[in-house]
Amino acid sequence: MRDEPVAPGGPAGREVDIAPVSDIQISGGAGGFRAKGEDLVAMSVLTGEVADDTLKTAMAGHKFLVEPDVLASALLNPSGVAKFEAAMAMALDGPNGLTATSAAIGLRGDALRATKLAYEAADELAARGLDASRWMAGLAVASAPGGAVAAGLATGTAIAADVYANYDGDWQKWLVDHPGMVDTLIGMSPGMLSSLGVPVDLASTLDLLAATYADGKADVTDFDPTPDPGPHNLRDILLGLDERNDPYDENDPSNLDVRIIKDANGNPTGYIVDIPGTKDWNAPWDPKSANDSGVNIDAMAGNNTVLQQGIEEALRKAGAQGTGVPVMLVGHSQGGIVAAQSTNDLISSGYNVTHVVTAGSPVGRIDIPDNVQMLSLENKNDIVPRLDASDNPNTANRTTVTFENQTGTIGGNHGIGGYRYDPDHPDRPRVDGNYVAVAGQLDKSSDPSVRRFLDSTDAFTQGSGLESQKVRHRVAREGVN
Repeated sequence: MRDEPVAPGGPAGREVDIAPVSDIQISGGAGGFRAKGEDLVAMSVLTGEVADDTLKTAMAGHKFLVEPDVLASALLNPSGVAKFEAAMAMALDGPNGLTATSAAIGLRGDALRATKLAYEAADELAARGLDASRWMAGLAVASAPGGAVAAGLATGTAIAADVYANYDGDWQKWLVDHPGMVDTLIGMSPGMLSSLGVPVDLASTLDLLAATYADGKADVTDFDPTPDPGPHNLRDILLGLDERNDPYDENDPSNLDVRIIKDANGNPTGYIVDIPGTKDWNAPWDPKSANDSGVNIDAMAGNNTVLQQGIEEALRKAGAQGTGVPVMLVGHSQGGIVAAQSTNDLISSGYNVTHVVTAGSPVGRIDIPDNVQMLSLENKNDIVPRLDASDNPNTANRTTVTFENQTGTIGGNHGIGGYRYDPDHPDRPRVDGNYVAVAGQLDKSSDPSVRRFLDSTDAFTQGSGLESQKVRHRVAREGVN
C-alpha cells in the first residue's frame, strides 16, 4: 500500500473547493504487488530464453572438439591441439563454462517463478486465514452455553458505555469512528450460523439470503437523448455518477444513464454507464425497485440481477453490442457491486467492457476478468465497502484507493459528494466532497497504478463533446413498479 500526497485545490480551470480528504493510500494496479509478480514472470521467461540460447551455443561449440581439420592437425602439432582441446572443453563444460552457466541461468528463472508463486500463496493464505479466524470466533461465541448472549451483553454494555461517555450518546458517530466492527461482525456471522448444525461460509450465507428475494424481469423505459459534454477526467466521471444518483430534477424517474462519447466525426469512442446506489430497503416479501435490498444481496452472491438486465438492455439500445467500442461501468454502493458482477456476463454477450469504477462498494469477493481495468474508491470511514468483510484483491488490473474523510454520519461518509447548484444562491462556492473530492485529487496523482488507469481511459475522456449524448433509462421490475 502506497501513500499519495494530498494536493490542495481543485482541478485546473475549475473554481471548486475540496472538502478535507486525507491519508490517500493506493494498492494494487500497475504499481502493486501482483503487478510486480507479473514482472517476475516476465523476467523468468527472458531468463529462460537466455539459458536456452546459452545451452545452444554450448552444444554448437562441442562440434569443434571433433572437427576433422582440428584432429588432422594433431599429426603436425599434437601439443597445440591438446591445449586447444583442453581449453575448449573447459570453456564449454568446466565449472564456469557455458553449460554450467546455462544451468545456473535456468535455475534463476525457476527461482523467479517460485518467488512469484510464494508471494501469491502467502497473500491468499493471509486472506483465507482472516476469514477462518473470524468464522471460528463466531462459532466459539455461539457454541458456548449462553456464550452468544453473554458475549453480546458484555460487548453491548462496553460499547454503550463508550457511546455515552465519549460520543454524547450518538451511536452513529460511534459506528463511523469504528467501521472495523462491520468487518468483524459480518465475518463472524457464518460461524455463528454454523453453530446451529449447518456449516456455512460467507458465500453460502449470501446464497441463502439471496434465495429469499425474488429478482424478476427488467422493464426498461427510455427517455429522449440529451447533449452531453462527456467527462475529461476522473472527477468528471464521478460527477456524472453523482448526477444520476442524486439528479438535479427531483422528479427524474431514471435510475440508469448511458453516456455515448463521440469524436469530432460523430463516431462513438466509448460508452459510460452510470449506476446509482440503493434506493429501497425492503424485506424479502416486499419487492421494490431495481435498486432495492434484494439486488444488493443477489449481486453480492454472484447472481444476475434485474438491474444487470437493465444495463445490458440499455447498452444494446445504445448500439454498443458487437461493435468493439469500449464500455466503462461506473457505480456507487449497490451500483458498484452490480457493475463489477456484470462484467463477465456483458463480455460474453458481446460488449467490450474495458473499465469499471466503483465508489463506496463492497467488491472484494467479486471476480473481474484480467483484461478489465478496475478502480475502486473507498472512504475508510464508510461502512458500506466493509459489508463483504474482505479486502480487494491486489492484482495488476485492480487498483484500490482508500482515504480518510470523516463527516460524522453514515450518509456523509458514504455519499458521492458532488456539489449542487442552488439557484437561490448562485454565488455560493462549489464544494467537492468525499468520493468526488478524492477523484479530483487523483487526477493530479503521479502514482503508477492511478496513472496507468487514467491514461487508459482516453476513449471516454477525449471525446469532442460536440455530438456526445446522455440517454436516461428507468429500470423497473416487471409487474412490481
